Amino acid sequence: MTGRPPRRGPLATPSVPACHDEVCITCADVAVAVRVREVLAGGLAVVDTDAGPEEISVALVEAGPGDVVLVHAKEAIAVVERSVSERQRGNQQRSVEPHDDAERSEVAV
Repeated sequence: MTGRPPRRGPLATPSVPACHDEVCITCADVAVAVRVREVLAGGLAVVDTDAGPEEISVALVEAGPGDVVLVHAKEAIAVVERSVSERQRGNQQRSVEPHDDAERSEVAV
């Protein structure tokens, strides 16, 4: 006990925002899909938003330029669409891999 009387009035207890109707008033529980413009050092990226370019964190996802990411509180939480060049690279790799496997199996038999 410090010997001081307890605080009264608005400073008596810290004010904590309350969430109502299953929506957080701090961040509104909203995630927004945005396109990555460029990836920066330190797990950051510049994305295109309705308000213009903004810097976000992409530390939790593997995203590159052109990818569409879902962002909540300036943090990318998911990649929802890969860029066209990324999809083309993936298709080229898939079309090469079965051919390589077929050659290996022919050699092994």
